[in-house]
Amino acid sequence: GMVAAPFIEAGVEMSEPLRVLVAGCGDVGSQAATLLAVRGAQVWGLRRQSSLLPTGVRPCSADLGDPATLRALPAVDYLLFTAAAEHSSEAGYSALYVEGLRTLLAALPAAPRRLLFTSSTGVYGQSQGEWVDEESPTEPQRFSGRIMLEAERLALASGLPTTLVRLGGIYGPGRNHLIERVRSGQGSPLSPTLYGNRIHSADAARLLDFLVERDRQGLPVAQCYLGVDDEPAPLHEVEAFIAGLLGVTLQRRGESQRLGGSKRCSTQRLRRSGFELRYPSYRDGYRALLSQ
Repeated sequence: GMVAAPFIEAGVEMSEPLRVLVAGCGDVGSQAATLLAVRGAQVWGLRRQSSLLPTGVRPCSADLGDPATLRALPAVDYLLFTAAAEHSSEAGYSALYVEGLRTLLAALPAAPRRLLFTSSTGVYGQSQGEWVDEESPTEPQRFSGRIMLEAERLALASGLPTTLVRLGGIYGPGRNHLIERVRSGQGSPLSPTLYGNRIHSADAARLLDFLVERDRQGLPVAQCYLGVDDEPAPLHEVEAFIAGLLGVTLQRRGESQRLGGSKRCSTQRLRRSGFELRYPSYRDGYRALLSQ
């Protein structure tokens, strides 16, 4: 058959191309799939509409909610579960993150080397501006956090080496709701201070690619990472920065918009892994977004 070009990365040659399945291949999943494919991996993207997959990613037309569609999954080295709920209802979350993951794990033809599961900083219930890290207690108040925690536990109980990546406040191209709100002149009250955590979608994807590569090279990969940038910040401060870039004056009135708590996520473990953020703060990310 065809011989794949050798995979060269940091002087390490890959005799066999790495095989990766990205399940729930939406925004972050598609970006991660592209990065992996560019580095020589064979990547399958699982989603209902396979026409929406990026170039270079092999289609796997399936629905995580329908076991009958998962009969012909490829045997892979890495499984990335990067699904995002379309309906923010308790039933929608549970169907996708818990039942969808359970169904997918049961349908795999072979055990991958590692499962990477994109979770959320919503698993934390802290709401007084506390600093949290990977070891902090997870006592979520909202159903979304509770269901995500249940899905995390299912992943960890799968018998597969598992890494949870708890992403916070993903923003980037096509994810502009904060920009649009600021553009309309709406700002949040200055008090109480509500700390939020963010990561640019490109950095979220780069982190998944980085962890797969670390694992492939036999380097230690932790069971959990907080996937956020280095600068948790009050929402009103982020709004003011965007308003400055747009030349908009904000009206700060009414109740706070944020349903979530107020906490500050630490990137110490992420930084110790050697990962480098392309957008270390919201300023870098929003400046790039608005200059495009």
